[in-house]
Amino acid sequence: MIHKEGRRISIILFILLVILNALIVQFTGAIWIQIPAITASLLLLLFILRFFRDPKRTVPADRFIYAPADGKVVVVEKTTEKEYFNDKRIQVSVFMSVWNVHINWYPVSGILSHYKYHPGKYLIARHPKSSTLNERNTIVIKTAGGDEILVRQIAGAVARRIISYAGRGSKVNLGDELGFIRFGSRVDIFLPVGTKVLVQPGQQVRGLITALAEFDF
Repeated sequence: MIHKEGRRISIILFILLVILNALIVQFTGAIWIQIPAITASLLLLLFILRFFRDPKRTVPADRFIYAPADGKVVVVEKTTEKEYFNDKRIQVSVFMSVWNVHINWYPVSGILSHYKYHPGKYLIARHPKSSTLNERNTIVIKTAGGDEILVRQIAGAVARRIISYAGRGSKVNLGDELGFIRFGSRVDIFLPVGTKVLVQPGQQVRGLITALAEFDF
């Protein structure tokens, strides 16, 4: 399945590649030009289709805080979150390479208590300052137990399009799609101090499959 955010791009690219390769075949008689051109076109199309893939994940039991995205854990640390909480929080950051699924999911169920879009730079998403300097979306979810967790979608050096489906005050469920980021990016989660983190830096995680942390809801 191709995600809705990639269908238009995939169709346009397919049409352009068909036209381009038809022109190459029409106006060149050289096989050594035609075969590499067609091969490169197929590889590019396959890459785009793979990037926008939409795997169907089974929604897990609402007992943990789950990974909101596929990728690699690059940060697990206690830090001061200065945009919304203005206090100490545990930050867990997941870096998504171009090879990962780029759908973002809600890691818990609750009510959206805050949402804000921030224009910004396009530093490499692994850079520590990307969390506060890059283009980003900040979403805060208040759980049934009254705890709030912050999820931040961050653009990277290649990603130039952050898409969020968040609407302030709306009810969200674990497993609902939070948004989509195109072509390499990062997602930060800020958790209450005292939360038991279940992952460590360098670990590969999968959205809605890997439990990031647990606390008393």
